[in-house]
Amino acid sequence: MNVMELRLKVFLLKDIPMSDLMRTEAHFIDSALAQKSEWLEFHEKNCFKYYVFGGLWPIEKDGIYKKEHIYTMTIRTVDSHLARYISKVLQNHYTLDMKGLTIELRMIPEKMIDEIYTLTPMILKTDQGYWRNEMSLDDYERLLFENAVKKYNQFTGEKMDEDFQLYTNITFLNRKPIGCRYKNIQLLGDKIKLKIADNSQAQELAYFLIGAGIGENNSRGNGFCNYKWI
Repeated sequence: MNVMELRLKVFLLKDIPMSDLMRTEAHFIDSALAQKSEWLEFHEKNCFKYYVFGGLWPIEKDGIYKKEHIYTMTIRTVDSHLARYISKVLQNHYTLDMKGLTIELRMIPEKMIDEIYTLTPMILKTDQGYWRNEMSLDDYERLLFENAVKKYNQFTGEKMDEDFQLYTNITFLNRKPIGCRYKNIQLLGDKIKLKIADNSQAQELAYFLIGAGIGENNSRGNGFCNYKWI
């Protein structure tokens, strides 16, 4: 398993406020997938997508990404077939909001990971809504772990032995929930930092999460994380 990272230069065709940024980026990628029947079916299927993307860089301090400016969009995936496809199709792809320019594809090396931390809000859905109102921290951490292992198992076709510690410490980087637009609703999420445990399964799973995203709605940009090596 390899984590592939694509850095795409995009030219904005209109101003985009921060509140619409992830939705706009998701639409850009979705419309590229829709160009080929195989990937349109993949996009429409209710399943883990094994890719995730972050916001545009550089960050605009006033919250408005500017028309006729060039930014970098970072996309990561553990699916090499998908990486090859989007590395070709996103160049020169355009919507009403942005146009793709050039793209760089690289593999993130697998080294000893000290910590991973989300740059976009991580979503964990419950039947009752935002978790803080409905469950304990222990239940939240169990849900986080189960989601990560289930995603890994489905991608690899294997069953990971779940008797291990993924991280030794969890830190919440936000004081209040962060709203994320999704279809016609707003989901609430958190930014977190995980101190990754020093065992082979934790390291393997953390590397996978760098490419596939933490939590849910990764193909909408949620759970995109950065990492720090030891």
